[in-house]
Amino acid sequence: MKIEQIPTADLIPYAKNTRTHSEIQISQIAGSIREFGFTNPILIDADNGIIAGHGRVMAASKLGLAKVPCIRLAHLTDTQKRAYIIADNKLALNAGWDEEMLGLELADLREADFDFDVMGFDAEEIELALNPGEVVSDPQKEWEDGMPEFEQEDKSGIRCVIHFETEKDKSEFEVLVGQQIPKNTKAIWFPKKERSEADSYRYE
Repeated sequence: MKIEQIPTADLIPYAKNTRTHSEIQISQIAGSIREFGFTNPILIDADNGIIAGHGRVMAASKLGLAKVPCIRLAHLTDTQKRAYIIADNKLALNAGWDEEMLGLELADLREADFDFDVMGFDAEEIELALNPGEVVSDPQKEWEDGMPEFEQEDKSGIRCVIHFETEKDKSEFEVLVGQQIPKNTKAIWFPKKERSEADSYRYE
C-alpha cells in the first residue's frame, strides 16, 4: 500500500474512539518518535479520518510535525472501519511477554545505557523485569503469612503518607484496606480502629 505524507492538521480523529491516551503516554510516544523516527504510519479512510494511530497523531502534534506518513484504507466499509478501530487496539493487548527473554533484553539495553523512557516502561516495571524473583504476586498474602510480628513500645503507631494520582488509585486503595476514605479525611488507622479506641493510642 502507498504511504502518503498528510498534513497533521488535516487528520480527523474518530469521534467515538474507545481508546484513551493519557498525557504521560503521549509524551512517551513523542519520545519514541524522536528516538526511532515515525516508523508506524497512521491508517486513515478516504476522508482523512483516523482509523488507527490517534496516539501517534497527538504525539506528532506535540512535536510540531507538519506532516505524518499515512496509509489510506479506502476499501473498508463504515462497519469495517468501526470494528477495526477497536480490533487494532484490542489485538495488541492480547499479546503477552516472554518474561525471561524480556529481562535479558532489558539487561543488555541497560548495559548500553539506553533510555528506557522511550520504550514506555517506568522504573518499577524495569526493576520487576530485571529481578523477577523479587516480584510479590500477592502482597496481602505475604503480609498475612510471611511478615514477622512487629513490636514497638511506642503505641502511637507508624505514620505512612500516601498520595493518589487519580480517584481510581484511591478507590483501589480503599478496597485494599477495607475502608472508605471520606473527602475531608486526612488520616486513617490500619487495621481500622474506631475513634474512641484510636484516641487511646494518641500521644501529645
